[in-house]
Amino acid sequence: MSQLTHLDDQGHANMVDVSEKAVSFREATAYAEVQMQPATLSLITEGGHKKGDVLAVARIAGIQAAKRTSELIPLCHPLMLSKVAVELQPDEQRSLIAITATCKLSGQTGVEMEALTAASVAGLTIYDMCKAVDKGMVISAVKLLEKKGGKSGHWKVEES
Repeated sequence: MSQLTHLDDQGHANMVDVSEKAVSFREATAYAEVQMQPATLSLITEGGHKKGDVLAVARIAGIQAAKRTSELIPLCHPLMLSKVAVELQPDEQRSLIAITATCKLSGQTGVEMEALTAASVAGLTIYDMCKAVDKGMVISAVKLLEKKGGKSGHWKVEES
């Protein structure tokens, strides 16, 4: 196992110095899902929610969250993202919305945290917009699916 990069020699938290790292293309994709009652999912997919288009608002929230990750996660670098995509896929059989967020850039550090933040905040937004009709929703399965670029290269989650 590698050494934790956000700790200095004395064990204190610090922001990793990336000034000497080469700029390279980087991409990361994260996943989350929001489990809900079938009636809640129908309300969302049929456009009957009083608050408006839940999926559109969640998509925008996820994109905004990726752009603001360094303000939310203390030791993250502010990044100049070149692309953020948030896809929301209703799954009627499992009564959930699957969220996939992908972030891209050319830079000196990876975009895993931005993708994870985008997927998480999209899920939180769905919960917020629908909590009045379904307080039992569960946000789960938040995980990194894939990352490309940088010193560690390409990594992809093993399918189980």
